Amino acid sequence: MKRSLSILAAAALTMSASAQLPQPPVAKKVRVTDTLHGDVRVDDYAWMKVKTNPGVVEYLEAENAYMSAVTKPNEQFQETIYQEIISRTKLTDLSVPYRKGNYFYYSRTLEGKQYPIHCRKKGSLEAPEEILLEMNLMAEGLKFLGLGVFRVSDDGNLLAYSLDTTGYRVYDLSIKDLRTGELLSDRIGPVVSFEWAKDNRTCFYVKEDAAKRPYKMFRHVIGNPSDDPLYEEKDALYRLWLGRSSDRSTMMALSASATTTEYRTLSAAEPRGEFLVLFPRENEHEYYADIRDGEYFIRTNKNAKNFRLVTAPVANPTQWSELLPHRPSVKLEHAVLFKQFAVFYERENGLTKLRVYDFAKKSAVPIKFPEPVYMAAPGQNEEYTATTFRYSYQSFITPSSIFDYDVRTGKSQLMKQTEVLGGYDPTQYVSERIFAKSSDGTRVPISLVYKKGTKKDGTHPLWLYGYGSYGSSLPIGFSIPRLSLLDRGVIYAQAHIRGGGDMGEQWYDDGKMMKKMNTFTDFIDCADHLVNEKYTSRDRLAIQGGSAGGLLIGAVVNMRPDICKVAHLAVPFVDVINTMLDESLPLTVQEFLEWGNPKKKEEYEYLKKYCPYTNIRQIAYPTMLITTSFNDSQVGYWEPAKYTAKMRVMRSDKNVLVFKCNMGAGHGGASGRYDAFKETAFNYAFVMSQLGIVK
Repeated sequence: MKRSLSILAAAALTMSASAQLPQPPVAKKVRVTDTLHGDVRVDDYAWMKVKTNPGVVEYLEAENAYMSAVTKPNEQFQETIYQEIISRTKLTDLSVPYRKGNYFYYSRTLEGKQYPIHCRKKGSLEAPEEILLEMNLMAEGLKFLGLGVFRVSDDGNLLAYSLDTTGYRVYDLSIKDLRTGELLSDRIGPVVSFEWAKDNRTCFYVKEDAAKRPYKMFRHVIGNPSDDPLYEEKDALYRLWLGRSSDRSTMMALSASATTTEYRTLSAAEPRGEFLVLFPRENEHEYYADIRDGEYFIRTNKNAKNFRLVTAPVANPTQWSELLPHRPSVKLEHAVLFKQFAVFYERENGLTKLRVYDFAKKSAVPIKFPEPVYMAAPGQNEEYTATTFRYSYQSFITPSSIFDYDVRTGKSQLMKQTEVLGGYDPTQYVSERIFAKSSDGTRVPISLVYKKGTKKDGTHPLWLYGYGSYGSSLPIGFSIPRLSLLDRGVIYAQAHIRGGGDMGEQWYDDGKMMKKMNTFTDFIDCADHLVNEKYTSRDRLAIQGGSAGGLLIGAVVNMRPDICKVAHLAVPFVDVINTMLDESLPLTVQEFLEWGNPKKKEEYEYLKKYCPYTNIRQIAYPTMLITTSFNDSQVGYWEPAKYTAKMRVMRSDKNVLVFKCNMGAGHGGASGRYDAFKETAFNYAFVMSQLGIVK
């Protein structure tokens, strides 16, 4: 069957004589049928998946031209928002330096420059600066530049770093001699993860297969032309990652599926040795291991849905002793180890908690936080023998703040808070958490922030964001750009729906696989609650989600097309069935345990209930903004492109549908910070204009 056909049945910008408005492009249909489990599916836009077909770029550029024409009246509004973001951002700035060995490492930004400059100083912060990577020089002539690996050898002499120059997350690795500033001849690519051994000349790395699955580990010795293959993860459900233990004694190779893990370990002082399995994989047993002074610390879900922490001698790892028991209402997400103490990173009632455990006292104390809705997380902690613990704290109201907690005194010292220029006053904003009742009676948290004095009278515009997949919890983070919404009276809300990890492992399990519909109904119930409680009204509500959150929004508007005024689907995973049938694509096989395998009849029928692309109907949909990137490796550009084309011919309304494709970026959008600000300004201006805010 030919797929390289001319694809536009109508030009993008022909003008309607009556309305004098641009007409959207209409993609030509090329009928493709597929029969699975006796069910015949028709896909008129499957040809869009062929990236080398010139007609694909033609269609995307036509959509971009239509987008530009439709949003042209918003250009001044976009520029106003962009300038607001710029004016509030400290463009020449410095990160908080962290110590590793004899050096302090940090990055800095310069006004007018897109990318950070990575630097270090030896011995003290008063020492001369040494520039390690000048990303702005490296980005010259490129539309995109992303930094992956950034690893300095133990002796501080060699820097291994990897760069992605397309947005497709293909990272090629180079090694720089920091004593001379010269690049070594050793080039490795593409690399997913990387670690140095203790001898400062041997390193280990993992490569990915054609479907971008990290699967094969190698050993490399500086100067050697060939590398030693060490292990290949042959089970397509698993991905392979590399790391080093907290005490730096051991190389740790982790094979992980969505439900099961397995470690291989090797002494970092004996890099020519053989990696040995710690505990063989056991179905649905997730364990995460680290080492402190000859003892394993193992976070395990064996007989512990929300995980518990056990210890065992390295010499006898099966001899478990329980340090932190399982708690049904508290999920243990991570344990950060130091020589004298550990920090337990936990989640309770939807909020993150940090508790510091003193090994000498054998007791833990919490780090206390002042706000009812916030986010706290471990920061850059590279010194195993440190007596301080670095963590970050922020909320919808409090800018991102870096603290050092002194274990000896129990006091936290603020090292830096992101500066908001222009007289930002946090007392002028209110943050709260409320709960919506889902259709099955479950209480679903909603976090909100809005301008002080806002009344619940149903007149205010509200922006509701959701995700609800992979057990990921929504961060309660501060955003300088978001101030442009709040200061115009927009209420910003996040729905912590099932499928995410906000309320523990069971919360995740209740929104995946054959319970995925809970994710969508939870979001709908949250939106309805906000309307019923008069935070907003239906015609002043915007909903947004990205990636798997784009699937969420796509499913929701099919189920409840009346739910909102405008919907933004960012890099949306909307062609679920077709993507999950193509095992050559990145993420497909490993995510059978998240979404299901459509080759299994029962799982196919369940996927078909909510797949956004499959369920587009001849009904009235809300106004839509759909954004994507041409080099996205996680959600192919063709998914939102197909979705847009089908939506254009199926929907019965005359509401605006805008599709925007960044032709030089990947899943996260533009890599340069100024370009990213412009993308945000575009999105904000479009959505707010649909909610009746035009300046």
